[in-house]
Amino acid sequence: MKEYIKRKIVGLVQRMIDENNAVSQLDIKKHTLEVRNFDFLRQALGWDKLPEIDVEAVDRYRILEDLNERNLRDMQVILGACINKDAIGCNILEIGTAYGQTTTYMSQNAPLSTVYTLNIPPEEIEEGGEMVTYCLSHEEIGKEYKKAGCKNVIQILANTLNWTPEIDSIDIAFIDGCHDPEFVYQDTVKVLSKCKKGSIILWHDFNPELVDHYSWVEGVCSAVAKLYQDGYLTNKVLHLQDSYVGLYVV
Repeated sequence: MKEYIKRKIVGLVQRMIDENNAVSQLDIKKHTLEVRNFDFLRQALGWDKLPEIDVEAVDRYRILEDLNERNLRDMQVILGACINKDAIGCNILEIGTAYGQTTTYMSQNAPLSTVYTLNIPPEEIEEGGEMVTYCLSHEEIGKEYKKAGCKNVIQILANTLNWTPEIDSIDIAFIDGCHDPEFVYQDTVKVLSKCKKGSIILWHDFNPELVDHYSWVEGVCSAVAKLYQDGYLTNKVLHLQDSYVGLYVV
């Protein structure tokens, strides 16, 4: 484990030193539409249902990044998509299960849907990228949704670098795995191959205002900007103010 942590730190420092394609050069802001509040976002997307959120559990201030009800804003976007797509019984893909708390909320807000949630297994973590938040054991991965008794969740253990989605179609994708730009980029490309018109892609740690503050935010925004450069994305990304989630409608 010590060698793993050391490798991650060295790799991250080297990435910061060698970075020569800053997201500001790619101008992610020109592809993003800032949305002032959740009601305006609902209006733009035609959502008529409000997500079910345990505000006390979600809206906790622990660290500086939680300012301005950030966790609540994130959940409004993610769960708003789930509950408003659920009537058709959709397929939801989450990349980055971690402990499975968000998985639980998605499952509960979309009971008619199937939530596929993917996490890299611990034995493959060395082949993962540098910006990975957790190195969890098999027992820890998804423990929260298992504890909650969610019945509509299918767990996938894989490194997305070598993984192809075996899902007929994806209606909602929440990309929150490795935040290295190349991982975010290729995860999105794979998801897009399974999307249809009206599908929603959500990127966590997307916030154009913070690319100069946090390396993981810069990694995600750089990947999204390159997806525009390469022609994979054409519409605007909607970003709810103070959230860390970017929303794209295919």
